[in-house]
Amino acid sequence: MDDKTLFMTMLLDFFGDLLTEKQREYYDLYHNEDMSLSEIAEKAGISRQGVYDIVIRAEKALTELEEKTGVIRRWTEMRDGLAFAESLAQDIWAKSDGESADLARKLVFTLEGLKG
Repeated sequence: MDDKTLFMTMLLDFFGDLLTEKQREYYDLYHNEDMSLSEIAEKAGISRQGVYDIVIRAEKALTELEEKTGVIRRWTEMRDGLAFAESLAQDIWAKSDGESADLARKLVFTLEGLKG
């Protein structure tokens, strides 16, 4: 999965409930199910241009939401920060003994749980 595909999928995951049912469905079919505009149009019984317009409007709405809120950017930064903190805790655990190792181990498990 390339970066753009991942980003488009994340937009739907984070903000998809704010789209209309039709926008959400066509966006999902196009970006996540890898259906062509023609395939979606045939399935929906509308023109290819109609599907295109709906998908583009949905993309624009979702992208604008991310630009305004930065929710995905902040989530990604937090996830990366947790992964880095977990890596540091694992290093401490490996180089420690006794109570320090025990605390580092607990920290590693806590950080793993936060990453989901």
